[in-house]
Amino acid sequence: MGKKNKGNKKGKGEAALVGLNATAKFAVLDVAGLTQTIATPVVSTSVQPAPASTKVKKTKESNIAAGSSNNANSAQSADVENAVLKYLSTSEATTIDDTFTWSTSQNIEHLQVVGAIKSLLVEAYVCTKDITNSFYNITAEGDMIISNGSQEMQVLKALCEVGDEGVTIPDLQSKIGKDVTKIGMGNCMKSKWIKKDGAKLVPIVKVDDVKDEAQIALMALKEGGKVDDKVLNTLKRRKSIVPVTRKSYSVTRGPGYSETRVKKAADLTKEMLESGKWKETVFKSYNFKTLGEKVGGGYLHPLLKVRAEFRQILMEMGFNEMPTNKWVESSFWNFDTLFQPQSHPARDAHDTFFIKEPAETVSIPEDYYLRVKEMHEKGGSGSIGYRYDFKREEAMKNLLRTHTTAVSSQMLYKLANQKGGFTPQRYFSIDRVFRNESMDATHLCEFHQVEGLVADYNLSLGDLIGTIETFFKKIGITKMRFKPAFNPYTEPSMEIFGYHPDLKSWTELGNSGMFRPEMLAPMGLPKDVRVIAWGLSLERPTMIKYRIKNIRDLFGHKVEMARTRTAPIARYETVV
Repeated sequence: MGKKNKGNKKGKGEAALVGLNATAKFAVLDVAGLTQTIATPVVSTSVQPAPASTKVKKTKESNIAAGSSNNANSAQSADVENAVLKYLSTSEATTIDDTFTWSTSQNIEHLQVVGAIKSLLVEAYVCTKDITNSFYNITAEGDMIISNGSQEMQVLKALCEVGDEGVTIPDLQSKIGKDVTKIGMGNCMKSKWIKKDGAKLVPIVKVDDVKDEAQIALMALKEGGKVDDKVLNTLKRRKSIVPVTRKSYSVTRGPGYSETRVKKAADLTKEMLESGKWKETVFKSYNFKTLGEKVGGGYLHPLLKVRAEFRQILMEMGFNEMPTNKWVESSFWNFDTLFQPQSHPARDAHDTFFIKEPAETVSIPEDYYLRVKEMHEKGGSGSIGYRYDFKREEAMKNLLRTHTTAVSSQMLYKLANQKGGFTPQRYFSIDRVFRNESMDATHLCEFHQVEGLVADYNLSLGDLIGTIETFFKKIGITKMRFKPAFNPYTEPSMEIFGYHPDLKSWTELGNSGMFRPEMLAPMGLPKDVRVIAWGLSLERPTMIKYRIKNIRDLFGHKVEMARTRTAPIARYETVV
């Protein structure tokens, strides 16, 4: 269906109550259902003046032709359609010059006529031209001026009745009213009709010597006369008139015209096929160029977009992903296998979420448990251990894992005890971990950890630094620093820093190190096997990538769904 041309041009110079320029466009629906629009010359349309009793509405009458009434039922619509088609059936040259005047003559609401015509236009029963009429309606304020004269004229008359003695403002207000006095007194003073003599107002001119221009102009508009633009602007400022734009249509027969409208079927049904009725049924034309309604699908969270990019980078570097879908771990795998003493502060309730039910794990490898227990109590591989009583009940406690290194220890144990013996491997994981921390703009009690490790023979600290630099260069970080640090299960250990170009400062990116022999020996790995590892959070690089300052705007219940829909795909350029 063709779109209406919303032409609404007001004439310049002198304007009448009705009779400003009107624009017209011709629209017809072709057989395929596609709209053709042909511009026609501008025409001048004139309509009779609106009656003085017309009430002014705040909204313009331009909305009159905006669409069919939602409250009109189908029976009424059909009746109006039949009335239009019947009127056009008189002859091929028959037209409805203006739907507004035609609807008035037929005693039908204009909205219903417009709705019927738009419905007929869809199937090319009719063709239409848009008609726009602009005019002025006189307000209730204007009607009062026509009846009683303008406020300034009322003030002048009241003062002339008294004469040169003059009248005080309170007396004048009690005689003609406060509102009339306020408006009229100012206009009289401006026109130099009156002057102030002490506390009194006295006239300078007589009533017969001046003209009530406001009343004269409004009466001219009411009778369809012409009024100067300057006077019209004055009347608009006084809210005596309001401009109105009314849209209507000129209607003629269309290519598909018939005196009676035949309802076309929209779908081919099973019953039509079985009865053969489809052969006689008229179907609606399909517009195959029309786009369907936009399908709202799922959207990846910014974290998942960065996660996907990191995952692709690590897999390109030859790493295999570890299974990290088990969030609940035992203290044995989360702490003990990493050679972290049972008295370590990180194992306190204020740092770790312990599980109430079930409070303990079901089983752990018994032989491996005994070797880990001995390493903690007595040491080995050149270490003297921690020299304390290793408690089984502490090792069996269930918790929400505090790092994905709990999975790394299990993968290394399986690697050491697999059939055929140890083989070098590269592993990585990107998944959620939990810490009992106070939440602020940069910390949450749950976040995502990116972890990578390489297990091979005779690895060194240089291999660790080289692997880390390769990874970070692939995500666009070229300026890096390493600072010595302490971790319970790595030695040596290093903190990783990268230069943030936006903040223009060095930012901590993660931790790294080489797993201690006290951790690797109980697993059964060969003595000359070394394991290098590093880890960082997923949230911090995502915040930097998407310019997010508060982590709670990225992850949690305060996240805006619009951000999830509009966040671009994360792409990191490899720096050579």
